[in-house]
Amino acid sequence: MKRGKNAEEAAADGDNDNGTAPAKKGKKAKEPEAPIMYEDPPDKLTSKDGRSANMKITSWNVDGLRAWVKKNGLDWVREEAPDVLCLQETKCAEKALPADITSMAEYPHKYWSGSEDKEGYSGVAMLCKTEPVKVTYGIGKEEHDKEGRVITAEFPSFFLVTAYVPNAGRGLVRLDYRKTWDVDFRAYLSGLDKQKPLVLCGDLNVAHEEIDLKNPKGNKKNAGFTPDEREGFSQLLAAGFTDSFRELYPEQAYAYTFWTYMMNARAKNVGWRLDYFLLSSALVPGLCDSKIRNKAMGSDHCPITLHITVFPLRLRHSPWLLIPD
Repeated sequence: MKRGKNAEEAAADGDNDNGTAPAKKGKKAKEPEAPIMYEDPPDKLTSKDGRSANMKITSWNVDGLRAWVKKNGLDWVREEAPDVLCLQETKCAEKALPADITSMAEYPHKYWSGSEDKEGYSGVAMLCKTEPVKVTYGIGKEEHDKEGRVITAEFPSFFLVTAYVPNAGRGLVRLDYRKTWDVDFRAYLSGLDKQKPLVLCGDLNVAHEEIDLKNPKGNKKNAGFTPDEREGFSQLLAAGFTDSFRELYPEQAYAYTFWTYMMNARAKNVGWRLDYFLLSSALVPGLCDSKIRNKAMGSDHCPITLHITVFPLRLRHSPWLLIPD
């Protein structure tokens, strides 16, 4: 999420329910309440129907790849050891990539996409242990693709899409553009889903429900929590995609993936859940776990990790079915 002043300051103090409000004259200041922190539970590596996870995917908005590398982000990645690592907001042209990441032998297949017009803006990456069948960039519309926001990798039984969704901006100056993006991106994903099921991961720049941010009351007119953006996400779910975290943890509050650098927000857990793994309906039975790694530092976002079971795909006329060999 971009660090515009309005949304993030509202996230940091919002409706003043986080103990940061000044005491009124003549009244004794209230003791600030201890923050409620989210504890990521132990990983579940088996789906509801008893299948073992065979794919691990991690997604992380790194808020600048070069700075993230200097903050030892790669050390955490090596410990997590996902099969695929997806990064957003890399802010780095391919010619300027740090050698520490381009030389990673663990991920011999690396894919990068950046902004065509603005240096140090936007950008996504995908690092894979196994070579995909095919990799494409963008969604087929120049007005969106010039900002370097989407990479799609085709694997034998599914697509993996990583995205850095546009922010509506300070004062909602890009809200109309964001609404156009939502329509076009949904159409792109639905087109893929007709061919194979997909996993979508990344910074989707929206907190869908009030449970997904600390201060919903103070942010209803701010980027990331406007009715239009939330409705766009609802329509994406209605198109046949499932929010994996809410599928497993429907009532879990205080589970956030972004905290502004201001107001000591992360220590107070005054945050937003902006990063997601969405699944096609056919992949939901293989869902094992959807993790929020909020202890990992190096960005104003934390990484998220998906454990899932996928099988080789065989087509049987229409619609396709996922059938284990």
